[in-house]
Amino acid sequence: MRRSVEACGYTYNPPPEVVPNSQKALQLTELARSRGLHEQVHTRLMDAYWAEAADIGDVETLIGLCEEAGLEREDCSEALASNTYRAAVEEATQEAHRLGIHAIPAFVLDQRLLVLGAHPYETFEQAFAQLSELEEPA
Repeated sequence: MRRSVEACGYTYNPPPEVVPNSQKALQLTELARSRGLHEQVHTRLMDAYWAEAADIGDVETLIGLCEEAGLEREDCSEALASNTYRAAVEEATQEAHRLGIHAIPAFVLDQRLLVLGAHPYETFEQAFAQLSELEEPA
């Protein structure tokens, strides 16, 4: 995995002894979505975990990272304490399961093709080619 990631020019350095519970991170990405900051927060959390070995399951670490990405610390603390976005996360998880998604990453292409797991670029080229073949002629 490390070689594949680094071959693409990225750093692969997840925390070796930590598999964080991402529920709180998912809740804060929903808060970020409601504030128009989803991409910034998502990107910051992904970089922190995968490249910087940050424990995104640790609440203080998580809130600090979200603050770096533009969310207010108080808003993050309040959202977690009140579980404001927990139902949205649970609903999205249930919808993913209904679609057959039980692993991450998972990619739904053109709402018709599901690709589960990490794959090389060529897999996605083949998937898009398959979608093109499935399209009806105009």
